[in-house]
Amino acid sequence: MKCILLCAGYATRLYPLTENFPKALLEVGKRPLLDYILDEVNSLNEVDSIYLVTNAKYTEHFRNWANSKNNIKPITVINDGTTTNENRLGGIGDIIYTIEESKIDDDILVIAGDNLFTFTLRSFVDFYNEKKAPVVCVREEEDKELLKRVGIAEINDDKKIIGFEEKPSEPKSDFAVYAEYIYPREVLPEFKKYIEEGNSADAPGNFIAYLHKKIPTYAYIFEGHCYDVGTHDSLAYVNELYSKK
Repeated sequence: MKCILLCAGYATRLYPLTENFPKALLEVGKRPLLDYILDEVNSLNEVDSIYLVTNAKYTEHFRNWANSKNNIKPITVINDGTTTNENRLGGIGDIIYTIEESKIDDDILVIAGDNLFTFTLRSFVDFYNEKKAPVVCVREEEDKELLKRVGIAEINDDKKIIGFEEKPSEPKSDFAVYAEYIYPREVLPEFKKYIEEGNSADAPGNFIAYLHKKIPTYAYIFEGHCYDVGTHDSLAYVNELYSKK
């Protein structure tokens, strides 16, 4: 299994902090945010290589970070060649770029580089090993306003996804989708088909909306929390939370 870390966004909502510095390396509890994700990825025997995809603006920051780690699993930093928020490839575009650039022909674990989660990736991968099919992380949420701002999955008793909608005005379920995914190697060609059919290359959740109609796709319901660090308020919140740990 290969791990792809999505770190190519420009984090404009966090300016000026991220104007010349990547969001994934901002400090949370006196550690770079990305270090917490790396700890979890390193715990997985299945993962033998890590690919971090970023943009031209932040490439050197991530290369310096990777070189300082002397990590137990090799980290390859990939520059997707984009320079602004306007010409970015989007999350799905970056997954495709990484697969093609690195000639990946293996299962992939895809994680957004700005997500802090308190569940273990071990339990997520165990669920994948049970299903042997595409899986995505979901959490049952009570906040109805939050549900309108994220992807929503409808699932059956077997945890199979039977419906998906991105940012619905009227959510049909309480299961919010978060940006942690595992795809079997045989599914990788579907990414190219998705783009060729004219679909958006932006939010990775859009691919789940497409894929579940073609291939059985499952939801891993996690306990705990997953924080999307995208604003000054959310950064201040997780920084306070993790500083106490």
